[in-house]
Amino acid sequence: MVRRIVRGMLVALIVVTTLAGSALAADLKVIKTQKTGDVTVSVLNETGQWKPGTNTFVLELKKDKQPVDAGKVSLNTSMTMPGMAPMMAGATVEPDGAGRYRGTINFPDRGDRQVTVAWDGPAGKGSTKFTVPVR
Repeated sequence: MVRRIVRGMLVALIVVTTLAGSALAADLKVIKTQKTGDVTVSVLNETGQWKPGTNTFVLELKKDKQPVDAGKVSLNTSMTMPGMAPMMAGATVEPDGAGRYRGTINFPDRGDRQVTVAWDGPAGKGSTKFTVPVR
């Protein structure tokens, strides 16, 4: 009896988690999409923009609209300012399904950031650069 209850609770938890994840994916807005070769890289979050402070985001890599097994992925940013060393920020990026990665990055202030996304995995090795404003 107890096993049935526990099993039922686990099934319910899995269903709720799956539905919540699907709802979150549907609510994401594109911050930036960049095509490099045959891979399209998209950065998304709930608002469609980065702001000063801590930001969470989703990074998607696709080829022909299909998820890419990119293996190890990194996202780094820099901001140049006249007379100063560039301000650098690296994101924490972790796999979250095929071609999808969840990340967190912190920006101390507003301004345009040069973003570099790099990957190395079964789908090959590559990188791309693009600019994203922090507002």
